[in-house]
Amino acid sequence: MLEKTYDSASVEPKIAKAWDEANAFRAGANAKPDAETFTIVIPPPNVTGSLHMGHALNNTLQDIMVRFERMRGKDVLWQPGMDHAGIATQMVVERKLMENQLPGRREMGREAFIEKVWQWKEESGGLIFNQLKRLGASCDWSRERFTMDEGLSEAVLEVFVSLYKEGLIYKDMRLVNWDPKLLTAISDMEVEQLEVKGNLWHFRYPLEKGVTYEYPIAFDEDGKPTEFETRDYIVVATTRPETMLGDTGIAVNPEDGRYKSIVGKHVILPIVGRKIPIVADDYADPTAGTGAVKITPAHDFNDFEVGKRAGLRAINILNIDATVTIKENEDFLEGLDHPAALHGAWDRLEGQDRFTARKIIVEIFEESGLLDKIEPHKHMVPHGDRGGVPIEPRMTEQWWVDNKTLAKPAIASVREGRTNFVPKNWENTYFQWMENIQPWCISRQLWWGHQIPAWYGPDGQVFVEKSEEEALQAAIQHYIAHEGPWKAWVEEKLENFKPGEILTRDEDVLDTWFSSALWPFSTLGWPEKTPELARYYPTNVLVTGFDIIPFWVVRMMQMGLHFMKDDAGNPVEPFHTIYIHALVRDKNGQKMSKSKGNVIDPLDLIDEYGADALRFTLAIMAAQGRDVKLDPARIAGYRNFGTKLWNATRFAEMNGVKRDPHFLPEATTQTINRWILTELADAAKEVTTAIENYRFNDAASALYRFVWNQFCDWYLELLKPVFSGDDEVAKTEAQACAAFVLEEIYKLLHPFMPFMTEELWEHTVGEGEVRQGLLCHTDWPVPTFRDDAAAAEINWLVDLVSGIRSTRAEMNVPPGAMAPLVIVGANPTTESRLDRHSAAIRRLARADEIRAADVAPKGSAQIVLGEATVCVPLGNLIDVGAEKARLDKAIGKAGAEMERIDKKLSNEKFVANADPAVVAADRERKAELEVEIKSLQIALQRVNEAG
Repeated sequence: MLEKTYDSASVEPKIAKAWDEANAFRAGANAKPDAETFTIVIPPPNVTGSLHMGHALNNTLQDIMVRFERMRGKDVLWQPGMDHAGIATQMVVERKLMENQLPGRREMGREAFIEKVWQWKEESGGLIFNQLKRLGASCDWSRERFTMDEGLSEAVLEVFVSLYKEGLIYKDMRLVNWDPKLLTAISDMEVEQLEVKGNLWHFRYPLEKGVTYEYPIAFDEDGKPTEFETRDYIVVATTRPETMLGDTGIAVNPEDGRYKSIVGKHVILPIVGRKIPIVADDYADPTAGTGAVKITPAHDFNDFEVGKRAGLRAINILNIDATVTIKENEDFLEGLDHPAALHGAWDRLEGQDRFTARKIIVEIFEESGLLDKIEPHKHMVPHGDRGGVPIEPRMTEQWWVDNKTLAKPAIASVREGRTNFVPKNWENTYFQWMENIQPWCISRQLWWGHQIPAWYGPDGQVFVEKSEEEALQAAIQHYIAHEGPWKAWVEEKLENFKPGEILTRDEDVLDTWFSSALWPFSTLGWPEKTPELARYYPTNVLVTGFDIIPFWVVRMMQMGLHFMKDDAGNPVEPFHTIYIHALVRDKNGQKMSKSKGNVIDPLDLIDEYGADALRFTLAIMAAQGRDVKLDPARIAGYRNFGTKLWNATRFAEMNGVKRDPHFLPEATTQTINRWILTELADAAKEVTTAIENYRFNDAASALYRFVWNQFCDWYLELLKPVFSGDDEVAKTEAQACAAFVLEEIYKLLHPFMPFMTEELWEHTVGEGEVRQGLLCHTDWPVPTFRDDAAAAEINWLVDLVSGIRSTRAEMNVPPGAMAPLVIVGANPTTESRLDRHSAAIRRLARADEIRAADVAPKGSAQIVLGEATVCVPLGNLIDVGAEKARLDKAIGKAGAEMERIDKKLSNEKFVANADPAVVAADRERKAELEVEIKSLQIALQRVNEAG
């Protein structure tokens, strides 16, 4: 006999251990040799990571598909692995060195530091895998991979060297997101935009000697200027005064009449003394600021593009730590005939932090009479998400991937339908990114990661090979085989060769996303032609969040199509479907963040409610394209769903329900059994179709309705008289049928609630029997039996009793009160049903008699059911006057609340400025009130009819 209550805390570890000991999820182990494959690669979590709600949703949805396909007989590989997470991991280890008062990485050197990182990884990395196992993730844990392991590192080398030799990887001086704290370039994904309270400084830049223009200062009603002043300066507005030292131009809109006469003229850059041109460019917005924009190509991405169009120089005036460098900066000094009077200002600025320099520059402008005005200004400032300081767009020489070339086949793949997004609207995001794609900066100034396989000769010549030995051979060919200044030097070094003397390796490492881009095939052993690669590639579905479409999805498509070919040499997509799930937000629709204090830890929820309850909640709320608003109260509700099934199983056991291996649905004779078997077939079909179409919420909802409503609330309830009756034949059939349906429920529910269903599967067998095999390996239900007549009859009974119960509740009839039922206009079919099910109707609808009549009795509530009208004479059961008053009051209260919400929602300013989550909540509440008012009005109508 089952325990009285389900204890997830004790059951879940036990079931997890059973799966582990049975190698239950190993690819190929439990499938037929000719089985169709189904492959998913896990989005590799950071080795530093721990389970958060995004992981919980993502992995729950993957696991539902994986368990579903495994039970359908497919050879399933759910490939697990972790990402080395360059910056994050390096920061963790450096912080631990500091906490333990050990030398920092610079002091200990690269080799010793990397050894420390590996040591930390072995001791502490991978915590998240244990947490995923707690969630029930059924990965093939025997195949765990890591982006820095030997096989994946070989794949990285192969790809880098191949792309370099094809001209698709190159080195170039371009702007990057530079983190002045971590001293490295970072990706766009590692940049977060934060709103700050700052200023907009308006500076006067003097025009070159002898140049003036007429600037409009008054306008008529039509906006035409009526008054002008003569100016020998132009005003620019900036939020970053410190970058003005690197200005090489001023841009104005070509249609801006205020400045047309001075386009092509020059200003003298204050503090610096450089003559810089005024250029016309559409980037300048005449309606923003002064309409004139300072252009600093080396310190702003937009300015960089303007600078390219206008042929402006890019002058970097900041060191890697964001301190000012001008006095010995060759780029800054080039072509500069600087006045001696400015040397003092340069002394004040040299070596200063960028924000200190900002204050000094504003002071100098004010002292010089060139500060026009200062305006308070809220604006978004990009910050490094790890370093936590504002990033600097900075000109540096980095390694780049030619994204534009690699994007073309990936665009065609989605356009031509070989890879599909679900929901489909995410294709727009994909195309928008791909069709405007920029070169990808793949180098990072870190130590932890895949070191770039590039070596430099004594003259700076680069040699890109898979190893230093191959690079040396390439260098020898280059220097020895060709006459040149370095030939003798290299020959001399070769006589007493010492590694590192001829070639110096590039110190940078690759962007973490570079190795992640190879994940679908590198994890299967590529570049080796392994059996796993031949069997499990391409993968089937990618499940991921929308935020990494540009950073991971796009790059996997590019790399997969470039490197993976079929037998005919055609490119092969890494997956045919990309399922994009939404965000998990708090119950009010707010994005979870530590600063808001609304972060929900999935491990806390698992501790309190169990993994199954969390998984089922996430699944039933995962409607395509809609964010999940997670309220712990909902999880408690779905834990009750599990409890309902547990109690139903226990009730069945107590009534002799046991598995009959010879049970055949088509052999059943009782209408109630043939009904539940028909509903089971419908539910199984609905769940299967929904999972196949990635409608996980629909699948979970179908299961909820069938298990809670049809099986527990109706089937078992209707069987109570059978279980307690004397008809042994009927009882035996009901017991066998109930056992069969329960087993099918466990199977259908298993992908969603794997722990409880596995436990129930193990325990619910006939006396003395032992289950052969785990539930996770059992065949997925494909029931075909149906009896539409039986289904129609019992569903009629359910609708009848439900309607009576609903009417009694609406009209506030005391639950224990008995009332007659009067049926008007029943046809022979209905009459026979009433006769066959009269005992059940009287018991379940609290009816003391059932009789037919030609007209509805006065003072009765009426329910239309098919051709018949079911009347409930109220008599003295309710106080009609008091009930009318109660319903009138409830309608008035709900109406007043809806009117108040309507007033808010019709206010355009409120809708435009309020928190979107608040607006959404108001709209939801309005919809709830509309349903409530309609229900109350129907109840009032019935009371009026009864009165």
